[in-house]
Amino acid sequence: MEIFIHAKSSRIPITFLLLFLAYFIPSTLQAQTDPIINSKLNGRVVDAVTTEPLPGAVITIKGTTHSVAADADGRFSFVTGQKFPYILVITFTGFEKQELTATGSPVEIKLKASLNQLNDVVVVGYGTQTRKSLVGSVSKIAATEIKNTPVASFDAQIQGKAAGVQVNTMSGMPGEGVRIIVRGTASINASNDPLFVIDGIVANDNSLSTIDLGGKKTSPLADINPADIESIEVLKDASAIAIYGSRASNGVVLVTTKRGEYGSEKPKFNLNVYNGLQWADKSRLWKLTTGPEHAEIVNEQWINSGIDNPALNQNFANRPFRPASEVINGVAGRGNPEDQQTYDKLSQVFKTANVQNYDFSVTGGNGKIRYYIGTGYTDQQSILKPADFKRSSVKFNFDVKLSKDITFSSSNGVYHSFRQQVRDGAGQAAGHLLAALHSPTYLPIFNPDGTLARGSLYENVENLINTDITDISTTSTRYIGNQFVEVKILPGLKFKTSVGLDYDNYKEGEYFNDQTITGGITYPGGYKNSVLTNYTIFQNEQTLSYIKDITPNQNINVLIGNSIQTTTLDATGATGYGFPNNSYREISAAATRTSSENKSRSTIASFFGRVNYSLNDKYFIEGSIRADGSSKFGANNKWGYFPAVGAAWRLKEESFLKDVNTISDLKFRASVGQAGNQNGLNDYAAQGLWSGAAQYPDNLTSGSKAGTAPAQLANPDLKWETTTTYNAGFDIGLFKNRLLIDITGYYKYTKNALLNLPVPTSTGYLSTLANGGEISNKGIELGITSTNIKVDKFEWTTNFNFARNVNRAEKLASPITFEAREYLRDVQGAPLESFWLYKQLYVDPQTGNAVFQHADGTTGTSVTSADRMLLGTLFPKFYGGITNTFTFRDFDLSGFFSYQYGNSVFNFNKYILEGGGTRDASRSLLASQLDRWTTPGQITNTPRVTSVGNNYNIEQNSRYLEDGSFIRLKTLVLGYTLPKSFTNKLNIERLRVYVQGTNLLLFTHYTGPDPESSGSGVANLQGIDTATPPQPVGIQFGANVTF
Repeated sequence: MEIFIHAKSSRIPITFLLLFLAYFIPSTLQAQTDPIINSKLNGRVVDAVTTEPLPGAVITIKGTTHSVAADADGRFSFVTGQKFPYILVITFTGFEKQELTATGSPVEIKLKASLNQLNDVVVVGYGTQTRKSLVGSVSKIAATEIKNTPVASFDAQIQGKAAGVQVNTMSGMPGEGVRIIVRGTASINASNDPLFVIDGIVANDNSLSTIDLGGKKTSPLADINPADIESIEVLKDASAIAIYGSRASNGVVLVTTKRGEYGSEKPKFNLNVYNGLQWADKSRLWKLTTGPEHAEIVNEQWINSGIDNPALNQNFANRPFRPASEVINGVAGRGNPEDQQTYDKLSQVFKTANVQNYDFSVTGGNGKIRYYIGTGYTDQQSILKPADFKRSSVKFNFDVKLSKDITFSSSNGVYHSFRQQVRDGAGQAAGHLLAALHSPTYLPIFNPDGTLARGSLYENVENLINTDITDISTTSTRYIGNQFVEVKILPGLKFKTSVGLDYDNYKEGEYFNDQTITGGITYPGGYKNSVLTNYTIFQNEQTLSYIKDITPNQNINVLIGNSIQTTTLDATGATGYGFPNNSYREISAAATRTSSENKSRSTIASFFGRVNYSLNDKYFIEGSIRADGSSKFGANNKWGYFPAVGAAWRLKEESFLKDVNTISDLKFRASVGQAGNQNGLNDYAAQGLWSGAAQYPDNLTSGSKAGTAPAQLANPDLKWETTTTYNAGFDIGLFKNRLLIDITGYYKYTKNALLNLPVPTSTGYLSTLANGGEISNKGIELGITSTNIKVDKFEWTTNFNFARNVNRAEKLASPITFEAREYLRDVQGAPLESFWLYKQLYVDPQTGNAVFQHADGTTGTSVTSADRMLLGTLFPKFYGGITNTFTFRDFDLSGFFSYQYGNSVFNFNKYILEGGGTRDASRSLLASQLDRWTTPGQITNTPRVTSVGNNYNIEQNSRYLEDGSFIRLKTLVLGYTLPKSFTNKLNIERLRVYVQGTNLLLFTHYTGPDPESSGSGVANLQGIDTATPPQPVGIQFGANVTF
């Protein structure tokens, strides 16, 4: 049968139609599948001044969605259906946006560096924002500013780089902890450290060290290789930190590590190396009396004390340093002062140390994958023998576009850190620097028979610098990683889920053989202690974000999410003493062995959300809230809620400022909100605890039996410390943004501060941890970035920051003192960590006696406990940093100063070593003791030497409290980038060599070696300088190679 289709007057057979369709449709589909290619374009994007390539620059054909990214050499290529000519739009962070008409291939695009930082991307909690839309107070620190500073941890590198962030390096030992405080201290018994978040995972910054390091602590952040870091953002106000809830009241430090670039044509290799030397500035080390001077002062003190108190029966005839032939009451003289020798023990422990660092990385990617692989090795010897810090690291970050809507990303870091430790703070038996500094200079190091001498309270320094005799070390093997999947559900709607882990296997040990005080007297037969700690943070988070342009002038960004985090600690230790001989160092060989075990676990569950709204790119509103539930707190307060709201107004966009050319940008921002603090709190702080280590007598013959006993009183009402922060500031750009000013004022008020409050004795306890204090901080921050000169081949820029914070304890049930000596005290109405001392006014020129201020306004040589007063605090009145950078042709020069003013330091070394000879053979004497009063009418601040009265018997004496203000030249760098004409012949893209000096200058009134030194890294015990090595002076030579 034949079928016909009628089309007007003609008839077409269906067979003919089918043949037509069979031919035409595939041809049409093929034409639709194969893109029409009308032009091919190759090009390169470079810096207009330096001609350096700009990898990652984005090139878009205007009016289309077609865009590519420049590769490591700045090169790109287009294959497009567009016909020449067409307009290219080129953007790159830190450079001016440019439009260029392409009429053919190839093209070279030269971008000019932008003085407008408004489009800079800033990392915030769970996202990013441009600086122009930023409502919160956030300081951004580029890794390029700090990466070559030769210190072990990145937190020490950011000192002076961000307004409102106080960083102090409390010791010259590499790998030890630093003090970092954001906008003042707001806690007494919890931690004042900020929260550290690395690539989205909360990272541990609390020291895992349990062995005695003289009061010092190791820094877990030193495990992280700074070379892998791309940027550091410090979140400071409520609008920025509230999204982190109960752990954010001390600020949040976000660390973003490096990643590759999509669309790179070929991998990019980077090699950064430096090597150098470090040493202690001998002009600032302690100056001690010689052996004869020491003996003379001891004799003088002996005789003066006998005059002041005849009952002592001390006179010239029986003075300690007299001819050895004179034997009185069976005690021979030590020899006349002039017969004494001088032994320099400090030179035995200090050395010139080598510092070396090697970092190699490769970055790359294509249209679907990008990656960063970095390896590093650091070896920083300490200036104090035999201490050393070694770190090896491997970093692997990659992102894979599984489809156009699904991306898998992975961040992984593996770190191995080894520390050869010493006790560089307190501790008589094995105090490393104490043995060299406090042991009298007239006492010999060796006995006449060649054996090691020990004539004072301290260990012989030869025993402490020999690791075969004294060996204290720690080893950390650590993994920090975060894996996440992001799914684009709808346009603007994204779901993200992540799993993160921070795992640290931390092994520490200490060994003293039988030649030492610890291993020969305290624990006869040698002593060894070993502890293995496994610390884990597991984190799982989900977020859902939605970005929508409501109208062409309105945008909304919504984020909701949840988080679950579990932290576990498992520590096992073993101790042994009484070894057969010094060849045995395993605890299993010890005659007496003990063991210990400690386990702890905490969990926090969270829900959070944030909404950002913008209108006309001029008005911005942000609101956030977080709900945290923590296992650490009482049954009645498991959950806490932390809201915040902020707004910003870009006044420059208003008509009344639009045409004011002097003002390039002007934004006002303000915020208010709450955040909490549970950092540093014991995992079981709210629970009633029982101890299983108790014993009880069973009967007269069988001995004690194992039992349990109450250990801690429960507090079901225990909850977070809560800080409410008010923040307001201006971001100002002047003269085409050549001058950028950020000025901010804030007020923080903390309630429910955790205190150990007294309880009735009928409970069986003296105190319990409870919420009972209130603390305030208020201050101002100023940041200035200026391009002072910028001409064809010369540029001079300055970065300056300043911060002032006023701290006050607003409510305390009673004064709180710390440590047995009670140097520091917290009192209502005064700053936290104030020094509580007797105030010495002067030395009476006629008698040589110290004169003190009394509480009733009178003065005298005697004092009572009521006369002690608060005199200064360890917190400065203001602090900051300034950096000047100069570039001329291929040369660059940069100098960075950090400074602080108005803080006090208690010079404990001065108290001990300026003891007027009263400590005789147990302590050395500072050379400043030579300025003592000796003659009526003499003007001096050092009293007459005597053991009678209060000249040298009051250790809480303001004479030892000194001004800790300083200005320090932290780094001075001179670099040279070799010409392209030379490096191209070597197939090297860029080669820069440099020389760097560190800590070259220090201006301070402090008489100790370093005003930042602190004998203890423990909270509430800082600001007391005890036998701590200073930050070293150094010089390094390095090279940065890209190929």
